[in-house]
Amino acid sequence: MTITAAADGSALGNPGPAGWAWYIDDDSWQAGGWEHGTNNLGELKAVLDLLESTAHLDEPLRVLCDSQYVINSITKWMPGWKKKGWKKRDGKPVMNLDLMKALDAAMEGRDVTFEWVKGHAGHELNEAADARANAAARAFQAGKAPETGPGLAAAGGVSAGRAASDFTYDSGEYDPQEEAQDQDPDLLATLDVQQESLAEGVTPDREVLGLELQRIRGGVPAARVHPDAVLIGADGRPVEADALSGGDAEADVHVVEVLTLSRNAVLVSTHLVGSTVAPGTRVHASLWTREDSRNELGDWFLRHHQVTEES
Repeated sequence: MTITAAADGSALGNPGPAGWAWYIDDDSWQAGGWEHGTNNLGELKAVLDLLESTAHLDEPLRVLCDSQYVINSITKWMPGWKKKGWKKRDGKPVMNLDLMKALDAAMEGRDVTFEWVKGHAGHELNEAADARANAAARAFQAGKAPETGPGLAAAGGVSAGRAASDFTYDSGEYDPQEEAQDQDPDLLATLDVQQESLAEGVTPDREVLGLELQRIRGGVPAARVHPDAVLIGADGRPVEADALSGGDAEADVHVVEVLTLSRNAVLVSTHLVGSTVAPGTRVHASLWTREDSRNELGDWFLRHHQVTEES
């Protein structure tokens, strides 16, 4: 019988307090995290702990994951990275190398399949894993120990896993373009260009995603808002451009879609899960346009923005 489990990660601030979780059912799940980490670190650790916790079982494992970055890293890119000494195509070291090496070892000899599921779309197992990962991150944010769960209840216990100190994340000053690059596999899942070479060069979708992530984290200056922009707040009422000048560094950001409408128009959709600024879950939809259609190096402006609260 195949074991089906969802794995998810969460980070408040990215980097910031971070959590991870995998979930099979209410009797079999596990969670943990760090005082400081990234969303991708949590996503990878959730899969690793799931692999280690089920290593003693003979059943095939089906992993549901809302991160194409994680799925592609394990199933597509890892062999090439290993041949090049754990270097990417551009010669730079692979991100989150400690975890990648541990995942490579944990996958050896295993019958594991990965399936992408859309995050925050009502998928029962994904929502359960996400809730537990986010709760772990919130616990670390509050200086408390997270609820770790029962582990694998069905078959003789669960592995002790790895301590947070066993892994490091790639730190450094926040760069929205770097975060956008790291998100690319998630964002371009529907395109026929889903390969590691996406990390090379700046494309409209990546450039606009960087702007949108910067808007979310640190706000957007009025000069970046189009004079005729339509801006709608969570209450359904129009807001002024200066209302977007403040950021939300504590939110857990999940990028849903980057839709390139043309070379001069890109629509970005994101979920923001709770923060001190805006508790709860909100959907952000932002249309960025480049006014000078003859100049592919021209400036992007926020043309339409709408926030919707989720119950």
